Amino acid sequence: MLLAIIALHYAADRLRLPPAVALLAGGALLAFLPGLPVISLDPELVLVIFLPPLLMDGAWFIALGHLKRHLLGILSLAVGAVLFTTLVVAVVVHMLMPSLPWAACAALGAIVSPPDAISARAVLQRVKLPRRLSILLEGESLLNDAAGLVLFRFAIAAGLTGTFSAVDALGSFLGLLIGGLLVGTAIGAAWVLLVRHLGDKYLMITSSILVPWSAYLLGETIHVSGVIATVTAGLISGWYQHVVFSAAVRMRGTSFWAVMIFLMEATVFMLIGSSLRGVVERVGGFGVVLDDMAVPVLLILLTLTLARFAWVFGSDALLRLLRAIGLPHRAPLGAARATVLSWAGMRGVVTLAVALSVPEDFPGRDFMLVAAFGVILGTVLIQGTTLNLLIRWADPSEAEHERPRLSMSEAEAAMAQAQAKRVETLAYDADGALIHPQLLTRYQRRAELTIDYAGREVHYADRLHAHFDVVLEAIAAGRAELLRLHRAGDIDEHVLQELERDLDLEELSALSAKA
Repeated sequence: MLLAIIALHYAADRLRLPPAVALLAGGALLAFLPGLPVISLDPELVLVIFLPPLLMDGAWFIALGHLKRHLLGILSLAVGAVLFTTLVVAVVVHMLMPSLPWAACAALGAIVSPPDAISARAVLQRVKLPRRLSILLEGESLLNDAAGLVLFRFAIAAGLTGTFSAVDALGSFLGLLIGGLLVGTAIGAAWVLLVRHLGDKYLMITSSILVPWSAYLLGETIHVSGVIATVTAGLISGWYQHVVFSAAVRMRGTSFWAVMIFLMEATVFMLIGSSLRGVVERVGGFGVVLDDMAVPVLLILLTLTLARFAWVFGSDALLRLLRAIGLPHRAPLGAARATVLSWAGMRGVVTLAVALSVPEDFPGRDFMLVAAFGVILGTVLIQGTTLNLLIRWADPSEAEHERPRLSMSEAEAAMAQAQAKRVETLAYDADGALIHPQLLTRYQRRAELTIDYAGREVHYADRLHAHFDVVLEAIAAGRAELLRLHRAGDIDEHVLQELERDLDLEELSALSAKA
């Protein structure tokens, strides 16, 4: 599977496809190769292994200030859109299959309604969106699984017991939500306290691995939302990592998490594709799927896509109405951004895992499995491959009032001024003699340059690119000489590694500045 991941990822890069598409299709093809075992997923195990760290990674890096600012919009998508889509899909499924009980229709709606965090990350990391759209999609993907799982559990319970109470469902949802917040807060706070007392950088990084699974498993064990617990713990950890991690720990930790998340995301899509064979064989083969289930599945895919468009554009129309009658509210998205937001609704591993967890004797289980797989394939293969084209066509530019108050160059200028001011206080000894003239000149000069650069980025772009090209050439020459000395036996491994690390840091700095 790892070899396939490398090959498929490379092919996706060359063909300019989202990697998720290549991995999903490649996994499905591998599933039917003779001699390979049939992949059978344990739904609970899949959720426990993959969902917590991927939720944690999203929460760790999300902009918390923007999350709070757009919380109503995020909740509208994560709860309102999921509930609305579940109801619409349930009605359509019941019209298509009148013999299927309403509880089973609602369960299928809950299975396919929440867009998947993993699928969203995998596709969106290759496209550039305005900040507001990015935070809406990121926040939705972190929270909507909780809403979908709650709706699914109530639908299954209603189907098995024949009873349903909206009041009890709402009370239970609030209990799951509040309990998840409390568990996540406790785990996040415990991690911050623990890390402050760990001196070893590898122990600090290792402790961060405990956070998502601790929060998720504890939340599920005491019957509250493990998803909300994990997201809350991730938000707290991400907020405090800037003060509890040193630069060395942060660089190593970020690199470690990046590789781990890459492998997990790739593995998830490979496993989804590989499970196709088991799903098809379980329902009686491709003939049964094509003859009896293909058309209903396509109609369900169309229904949930149109339902998302209806919710997003309906919510945007409501914002326009509120502003028209003079009520202070956030500005509407507009047609271009609403279209992109509506189209970015890929489903993934949570949909499949939840479908697999439907009890064996539940009405319509086989159709639910095929529908879940069809929705995943349809949204990832169709929406995932066309989202970038849609973004370029719609051009959902960022509104002026939505941009940060300070640009990156202005923030850099403020940072450089603070550094220069601090060096000025330390460059003189107690008697007033200048003891660090070169440092003082260096930081003062840097502050002057960054102030002059702020707001004139286009004017300096060509010169800066040429400057850092020379820096990168110098680094390459230094690395070549270092390797020559090592190959000739003039320096040992320790000297090579230490000096190469310095060159690596210098190269990363130059590449970052050039970008």
